[in-house]
Amino acid sequence: MSTRTYYQGPDAVVTAELFVWRGTPTKNFVVRDLRNVGRARGDVDRLRPYKIYSAAGGAVLIVGTWNTVGTPAVYALAAVVLAIPMALTVASHWTRRPRWEVQATYHGRDVIIYSSPDERVFNQVTRALRRSMEDARSPAGDDVGLVA
Repeated sequence: MSTRTYYQGPDAVVTAELFVWRGTPTKNFVVRDLRNVGRARGDVDRLRPYKIYSAAGGAVLIVGTWNTVGTPAVYALAAVVLAIPMALTVASHWTRRPRWEVQATYHGRDVIIYSSPDERVFNQVTRALRRSMEDARSPAGDDVGLVA
């Protein structure tokens, strides 16, 4: 007997029994065991660590040169040091890509079962997951459908 496939792509596979997220590492979830499934949108700021490191390094640099306060070179250095985290903040705002996530309770733990920056693919995967969950529902009416 063959398993019905609702979606098969490079990043996910949704069948009647399994939801497979082909990330690193690949994660498998049994559809019948998923509870409280919902969609969420999150932003990923890839430059955040660099902003923090440059601000901390700038603070160390300014404190290290504190005894020469009052010279034009220190004021220029302070301006450059403060400009770096500000420039990274502006750059991260322009390059930030929103991510969409599917969150669920799986075996008693809250987990992210899927995430994608591509809204179109994300919607295809969540539609397939919804169909799979509806078909996997028990005849007793146990409501485990996609929340939002």
